[in-house]
Amino acid sequence: MTMYEQLSQLDAIQINFSAAGQHAINIVLAFVMFGVALGIKPSEFKNVFLRPKSAIVGLFSQLVGLPLVTFLLILVLRNHITPMVAMGMILVAACPGGNISNFMTQFAKGNTELSVSLTAVTTSLAVLLTPANFALWGGLYVNYVNPESSMALRELHINVWQMFETVFILLGIPLTLGILTSHYLPKVAEKLHKKMQLFSLAFFVLMVLLAFGSNLELFIKYIWYIFFIVLVHNLLALSTGFSLGSLFRLPKNDIKTITIETGIQNSGLGLVLLFNDKIFPPELAIGGMLFVTAWWGVWHIISGLTVASLFRKFSKK
Repeated sequence: MTMYEQLSQLDAIQINFSAAGQHAINIVLAFVMFGVALGIKPSEFKNVFLRPKSAIVGLFSQLVGLPLVTFLLILVLRNHITPMVAMGMILVAACPGGNISNFMTQFAKGNTELSVSLTAVTTSLAVLLTPANFALWGGLYVNYVNPESSMALRELHINVWQMFETVFILLGIPLTLGILTSHYLPKVAEKLHKKMQLFSLAFFVLMVLLAFGSNLELFIKYIWYIFFIVLVHNLLALSTGFSLGSLFRLPKNDIKTITIETGIQNSGLGLVLLFNDKIFPPELAIGGMLFVTAWWGVWHIISGLTVASLFRKFSKK
């Protein structure tokens, strides 16, 4: 069997959640995003304007560079990956940066202030840009790269406004409350923030277990295909950040930061969107999207820590 035929078996996986289960996941994610925002101070947004060059390059790398590179990779692999796997790659690229990137940047001896600023801005902009990027690049894929995939995706009519509403509720409101808490109750925010980081990690593990769940045997059978795709995709993401930072002759610490920020995506948000039956109805066979998004969340921790360790080692030398 070809790689395409093997991956097509993953697409048959369906996600079934009760309304109560979906609401519980949404509430927990909103709580997680509130915890992320506890570490964001209003002054972080000001820093973007005080050091505009590095911030602009970092934002361009995440919001434009990564989706573009993802699309180019899909062009190269178009005969070997299924439409749903391709859409999963686009969904990951459309998500904002993950908050674990701040810890990795600090460990790598990068510019932590820039890292937090980029995370804050991309997460805030995700309310608009995650639905927009997914619709833009997904539309290009369906209409121009693989028109025959329109049959496979005939039921995948993403309601951009529904996605906007979901992202706004899950990100916009918790972020606003978290930033206000950080500003007006800094001591409370400081105490809660570290605990919430651990809670965030536990929540993602739970999400992955829910995603794979009864399909663990199938995942183990085809992990090497997904592993290869996510490996190359994530490597290109990291390389995009490093290349753009180097091209614009940014300080070394800022290059480290943008490299890590571009390679660490909030795939947990992607999973929650996939679990939302108003955006992706349960009858859709979106297994390829599910596996790519879930495995990215596991792999980017490994790759991020590896890159951060290398940066730290070379910093000492």
